[in-house]
Amino acid sequence: MTTALRRDRMAPARPQLWRITDRATFAMLGASGTRVRRGPLTVTWLPPKVDVVEPPRVAFAVGRASGPAVTRNRIRRRLRAALRELLAASSLPGGAYLIGGRPEVASLPWPVLVRTLDDAVRAVTVAAR
Repeated sequence: MTTALRRDRMAPARPQLWRITDRATFAMLGASGTRVRRGPLTVTWLPPKVDVVEPPRVAFAVGRASGPAVTRNRIRRRLRAALRELLAASSLPGGAYLIGGRPEVASLPWPVLVRTLDDAVRAVTVAAR
């Protein structure tokens, strides 16, 4: 006998990050995005269009020079989790983000990673305005 989970008993969902999937956004990020580097992180931001409420959309740039697939995937997972923390704290404005990480991101202490990413996001959004 199986029982269905009731919605009121389910754990709250994590904050949702949207993915960048269209080529046009990648091209605009490369051509007119504002880029900031903080430690092992590079954040490129493209603000949303005027008078448009847009959720944060994210893509990751972690190249093969960062290590084997296990390390690259760990870097992406850690960056995604740190971005969710910023989103939950309302510290992530809308727009399109391209987040790059070097190999050091895989071993950075968690509070340092979140603080560095927060500093980079704040810097890039201030520089773009």
